[in-house]
Amino acid sequence: MECSSYKGRFAPSPTGPLHFGSLVAAVGSYLDAKHHQGKWLVRIEDLDTPRTIDGAAEDILNTLEAYGLYWDEDIIYQSQRTAAYEAAFHRLQDAGAIYPCCCTRKEIADSALQRGDELIYPGTCRNGLAQGKAARAWRVHVNDAQISFRDGPQGDITQNLASEVGDFVVLRADGLFAYQLAVVVDDAFQNITHVVRGADLLCSTPRQIYLQRLLGLTTPAYMHLPVAVDAQGEKLSKQTLAEPVGKNNASSTLFDALVFLRQQPPAELRFSAIEQLLAWATANWQPETLLNCRELGLHESAQFT
Repeated sequence: MECSSYKGRFAPSPTGPLHFGSLVAAVGSYLDAKHHQGKWLVRIEDLDTPRTIDGAAEDILNTLEAYGLYWDEDIIYQSQRTAAYEAAFHRLQDAGAIYPCCCTRKEIADSALQRGDELIYPGTCRNGLAQGKAARAWRVHVNDAQISFRDGPQGDITQNLASEVGDFVVLRADGLFAYQLAVVVDDAFQNITHVVRGADLLCSTPRQIYLQRLLGLTTPAYMHLPVAVDAQGEKLSKQTLAEPVGKNNASSTLFDALVFLRQQPPAELRFSAIEQLLAWATANWQPETLLNCRELGLHESAQFT
């Protein structure tokens, strides 16, 4: 692949302000794109409208600009792309790849197998709805699909969807399209060639690759970065009340993000202009320093202190 064909993206959900963990993902995706003379795009994943907070998208974009992270194409918003998801859904439906499911959360919890934090759907509705039951959601029939791919820092990853995930949802009971379908459709629409994001999404990647194959879409290269956790070992997130990153101390916080990513920036750059620090980081980007980090295991994360 020629350097000029590289397209990466950062896709935050506007459920609150940008925190350090999200900044790490933004910085990593930006640096990988710019180091390869590629384009860096921003997508606002506001598909889950009940969780969207008014003004959060604008605040996230303002924060990215404060850190010198400027996008190269128009921003797209998932809330405006329902027609594209509907078209993909109907393609799956026409191919016989999805089926309606009437199971409630409680019914699934009562009958599903559990693997770590993941409930494995037992296939209750795979052969048709129970008499008198109405469809609540739609699921993809995964058959016995075994998905393998090579992740940048993580190496070779293999997941058997049937035994480790089960048939997964593409249309939710509340009528919203699921993240797994939307992200696949949007990555293809934006011609994304490289996905650089947090390792908390690593286990979702085989599902997305499976959907890409069903829809005849190209699979991008993947790189999953370490996840920042708090002192209790919980991933930094809006749910764990992670502090937002400041806009007035951008150089110092960006320096910390580079240290977290094992980039070893020179100490004298901590208080330099943001443009100078980003120029150094782009020229010296070395994601291979993440290869042997213990924190990069499938179900592990790194601790930021």
